[in-house]
Amino acid sequence: MTSRVNALVLTGYGLNCDIETAHACELAGARAHRVHINDVLSGAANLSDYQLLVFTGGFSWGDDHGAGVIQAVRMKKHAGDRIIRFVEDGNLVLGICNGFQTLVNMGLLPGFDNDYQARKTAITYNDCGNFRDDWVHLAVDPDSPCVFTRDITHMELPLRHGEGKVVADDPVISRLRKDRQVVCRYAAADGTPAKGRFPENPNGAMDDIAGICDPTGRIFGLMPHPEAYNHPTNHPDWCRTKALSRGNPAAAEALPDALGLRIFQNAVACIRG
Repeated sequence: MTSRVNALVLTGYGLNCDIETAHACELAGARAHRVHINDVLSGAANLSDYQLLVFTGGFSWGDDHGAGVIQAVRMKKHAGDRIIRFVEDGNLVLGICNGFQTLVNMGLLPGFDNDYQARKTAITYNDCGNFRDDWVHLAVDPDSPCVFTRDITHMELPLRHGEGKVVADDPVISRLRKDRQVVCRYAAADGTPAKGRFPENPNGAMDDIAGICDPTGRIFGLMPHPEAYNHPTNHPDWCRTKALSRGNPAAAEALPDALGLRIFQNAVACIRG
């Protein structure tokens, strides 16, 4: 059991969600350290000083060769062994949007059979053909081993990406389903499956996949941005719901809960034991 939780939040070279991600970590009770990717690559940043490693959103290296590709190649070549050791020591890894793309390209996800190097899935261009900036509903599998989503069954989160379509061979998708590694799926507002419908499924992801974890549940990647929903006022319905709730206690209970923050709180709680 550890009382102090140190989170390494990656920054640098086009990653542009590090400040709000560090803020979410701090709100959840962790001590956040924004660390330039060069310090991870060179070894100047000692991963053993941290319990949570967050691959943040953005456009690392401008996504010049595909989303998260260059970051994945550089991380795997220069820090791959240290990151795998970090995982084997029981620490947590979270990949958000570009970070999810990087985890997939590195092979850290889906991590079948404790193999954190083989690439099994890909994340490619949205079927709609353009960048999506919207809020989506997510149905969360309560039987997933994912430690980040404990006690969450439904979330509404913002997303912003041009390459968010999760694709894989049928056997890989089947295994992800069987092992409950599909943590969250795009859904309608009532929680029913999107079944590929646009805009509920904003990118055409196979099996409506919005996020997956490794078999241990300690590595989690998702396309929507939980760090961008760290307070109720982040929600686009906040003002309208607040206005409707005036003088109406029942309506006040409908004020949105910032479930994005819960992901970080679950991570901190898991680390503290």
